Amino acid sequence: MSASLPQSLVLIGAGKMGGAMLEGWLRIGIDPKGISLIDPKPSDEMVDLAAAKGMLLNPSAKEIAPAEVVVLATKPQMLDTAAPAVQAFIHPKTLLISILAGKTLGDLSTRLPNAGAIIRAMPNLPASVQRGATAAAPGKGVSAAQRATADALLSAIGKVEWLDDEALIDAVTAVSGSGPAYVFHLVECLAKAGTEAGLPADVAERLARATIEGAGELLFQSPLPPATLRQNVTSPGGTTAAALEVLMATDGLAPLMQRAVAAAKRRAGELSG
Repeated sequence: MSASLPQSLVLIGAGKMGGAMLEGWLRIGIDPKGISLIDPKPSDEMVDLAAAKGMLLNPSAKEIAPAEVVVLATKPQMLDTAAPAVQAFIHPKTLLISILAGKTLGDLSTRLPNAGAIIRAMPNLPASVQRGATAAAPGKGVSAAQRATADALLSAIGKVEWLDDEALIDAVTAVSGSGPAYVFHLVECLAKAGTEAGLPADVAERLARATIEGAGELLFQSPLPPATLRQNVTSPGGTTAAALEVLMATDGLAPLMQRAVAAAKRRAGELSG
């Protein structure tokens, strides 16, 4: 195991996102016996995984050694309720990594005064297959070693962007944090459009899914910017050009996506405080 990876970690909140991060950490070989899971209503799958891997499920703070890292992955609305229990797992040398949308470093410091070192991060669901996109902003009390530990954990689940300005996290939430849902909905819409064009529903869904999967992989492997890749697919006067005239119109995809991202960013701000 890398020296930057923690020997003891407490994950508070083992839902979709917390579970996705956990899967990524297990894939890179973090010792599961050093991981404790705190979740009042764990899924059956998480209960089975904890038992199979030897992870502690819902131990008290007194039952485990002081954690090097506590990862807070509950719903943002639960912070006030969960804070007293979370406090018990935080020690003077513990690094707290929060992925709570809308909860600022100031919010976290106020509600969790035991935490002297806090990093606010926003990963996304592809973390479960090590293809996540995460942005992170460190608080003033974070040491170089703790930042390296956080970078190792977050890099284990995908790409990491470090931000100098925490205020940008809400925009990150709206773009990459929520972004996978936008892509999944695009598949739904493309499949439905294929069905309306005459394809059997199952064929349209498989073609739409494979198209997005392939385009994403091409984007991943290619050094070219997205605009160049789009242009490479588009023959003048061809079928793609006809479709892009609709998508790139003044009332097309760009303004729709801008409104969607703005709505997500606004909601992230509403969750603060």
